[in-house]
Amino acid sequence: MDFGFEYFPITEGAFSEYEVLEVFHDVDVSPQHDSSRYILKTKIGEEVLDNSGRLVNKFFQYRYDISTGELLDQRVWTLVRDGGRGEVVEENQRLIKMVFAVKNDQEWDVNAFNSLPSQEVFLSNVGESRSIEGFPFEETAIVNYDDFFSLVDYRKKREVYAKGVGLVERSFKDFTIQNFDTTDIRKGTEVHYRLINYGVE
Repeated sequence: MDFGFEYFPITEGAFSEYEVLEVFHDVDVSPQHDSSRYILKTKIGEEVLDNSGRLVNKFFQYRYDISTGELLDQRVWTLVRDGGRGEVVEENQRLIKMVFAVKNDQEWDVNAFNSLPSQEVFLSNVGESRSIEGFPFEETAIVNYDDFFSLVDYRKKREVYAKGVGLVERSFKDFTIQNFDTTDIRKGTEVHYRLINYGVE
């Protein structure tokens, strides 16, 4: 049986680079729609023991100025495949980013092992081929975080994973809107990751 471990690969030296767009909306301040762009590079590092004695890999995050290439921020997290879970520890928060076997309608709580509010997600479109920013991927899967629409709220959040690469796309939107109009944003944030490069160094 294919458990889909390659949707959450752990290969030392593997990296991905994304162009990230963040937009902060608030009609009561100026500017009302404030955006920033930067390059985010993630890279899997060497194995270490975490504070519970598990063998995990370092997970480096580098943020670069999109126009100058200057390094703005560097962080070290960890990631691990532990049994039926793919986990990332970000800022001391243990997140379940993937579960195995990877199959449609599989559900779990991303925050089951931390103090954050429960975040139920589910898998869809498992095994579908798709092109992400011109990169062809034979097998992908979508982790659906949120899809909510009402008179005054709009939330749509998802991550796309590709076999052999991991995260290839992220799109998070969390808006307060007016009269069911998703273009009339009163307040909220959105974050979009656009894959621009990946490989092994």
